[in-house]
Amino acid sequence: MSSVPEGNNRLNPVACGIDVLQRDSFAPLRGRSVGLITNHTGLNRKGMATADLLRAAPEVRLRALFGPEHGIRGALDTKISDSKDKATGLPVYSLYGERTRPTAAQLAGLDTLVFDIQDIGTRFYTYISTLGLCLEAAAEHSLRFVVLDRPNPLGGLDVEGPLADPDQLSFTAYHPIPIRHGLTVGEMARLFQAEKRIGADLHVVPVEGWRRADFWDATNLTWVNPSPNMRSLTGALLYPGIGLLETTNVSVGRGTDTPFEIIGAPWLDGRLLAAELNARDLPGVRFVPVRFTPKSSVHAGSVCGGINVIITARHRFVPVYTGMVVAETLLRLYPQAWEADRFHRLLVNAEAFAAFRAGATAETLTRSWQKQVEAFRRRRRPHLLYS
Repeated sequence: MSSVPEGNNRLNPVACGIDVLQRDSFAPLRGRSVGLITNHTGLNRKGMATADLLRAAPEVRLRALFGPEHGIRGALDTKISDSKDKATGLPVYSLYGERTRPTAAQLAGLDTLVFDIQDIGTRFYTYISTLGLCLEAAAEHSLRFVVLDRPNPLGGLDVEGPLADPDQLSFTAYHPIPIRHGLTVGEMARLFQAEKRIGADLHVVPVEGWRRADFWDATNLTWVNPSPNMRSLTGALLYPGIGLLETTNVSVGRGTDTPFEIIGAPWLDGRLLAAELNARDLPGVRFVPVRFTPKSSVHAGSVCGGINVIITARHRFVPVYTGMVVAETLLRLYPQAWEADRFHRLLVNAEAFAAFRAGATAETLTRSWQKQVEAFRRRRRPHLLYS
């Protein structure tokens, strides 16, 4: 777990990759024809869009934009079509619709791809899958690939959860990494490049002023919702554990004001679940019974009994372990009502899921994947850029 003391108020003058690139007069992109993979989170410290900055930069020819899941403006929760960007007039190619990687036709005339998107440090958040697929495309078409790095909002120390099985990889599990990986997108690109032997001409413009122990609120950077339902640092910290449940038949708060901070279902007794979970005395978290009605997504329009998950001590809180305890308790209390088989979709580890279905406790499961986690820590070490 993190060694950050609770209440650490040190604020770093953090500069993201785009700020460093701008300060250095866009040197890595000078004279190049660029395609930019970005969304609304691609901003410098002053709130100026990376697309606008590259468009105006001398000797940089910005030719195309590529948008990930949720679109170039980060407002959509559906498959997305190609379009034109009103601000720049450039074509916008969707990487979350008919395709998840750029085509040869879309890359024609480019010699460089630039990636500038804020990730949140969880394996099944799809921006890192877009990163990996675009890195592959750059290698296949002999393009330079430049990552404008950004901090991991959850810090870079903690690593947690089972690794995805190599034979079960998908758009929500691009590579065998833990659920909470503790890497920035620049570090992740370096790991993908090495372990998948991609062979791209990879350049990372690093963050300045960020330390691995820093959560987002130590950076003094403005929070911009990375996706419609990722609305706070609290939600992001809960996501690696609570997000695991969202492929099952419980609401994780989508369609409410507090996604990933509540879970529930029409058949769920929130008082019973809260009492059972609080009796476990989990580190850094408490549970309060609630009732809510999602406006969209799972159980839309239905009154749900459930719980509000409240982080009481961030330096002690263990999100994936907490999510596994919630799942273990749902399986015990509601073996018929809860569709537990769908829990495997984001866990993506057959051994862990089989043990879970057989009744293994969260403590047992966590111990079972610790060797994998430690091996990943060794794997990631050569690719770390920050101390």
